[in-house]
Amino acid sequence: MKSLQEYSIPFTGLKPGIHQFEFGVEDSFFKEFEYSLVKSGKLKVDLDLEKQETMMILHFHIYGGIKLGCDVCLADYPYQVDFKERQIAKLNGNEDLEDDTEEIVVLKRSETEINVATLIYEFINLAVPYITRCEDEGNTEWCDREMIAKLEQLAPGPKEEIEDADPRWEALKNIKK
Repeated sequence: MKSLQEYSIPFTGLKPGIHQFEFGVEDSFFKEFEYSLVKSGKLKVDLDLEKQETMMILHFHIYGGIKLGCDVCLADYPYQVDFKERQIAKLNGNEDLEDDTEEIVVLKRSETEINVATLIYEFINLAVPYITRCEDEGNTEWCDREMIAKLEQLAPGPKEEIEDADPRWEALKNIKK
């Protein structure tokens, strides 16, 4: 986690107002997180930190490219991301008065910096689609054509062949009626 120190922002010396920060996210960043959906990529993070008396509002703009594994052909393919997120960090006067929520990160008064690496990691992983597929299966340079051909070869035949496979199921179909 030493390489994630560059994502720490010391906020105690900052005056109220908007402060801008830039971060780069590359392969070494994703290696710090053991079970990451994303294994490699090159992204840029523009962060506007709006400091107020008792809280900070963090506005993230994350953009660039990541590599994802196709769920069909299993090949890695490039995927472009460009999104904005917002996070609120509240400065807590009492130690352990509140816990973090999805929208608010609670910082103790004794803390002097906020590390945004985990937030960036979570935002990037939330940008990954639930089902990852090559844009044009079999017709792109990164798609594994051999895998597509093997899947087509092993696919079941027409629906009639499947229905005639086992006549014992006919008795169960009549129960619904």
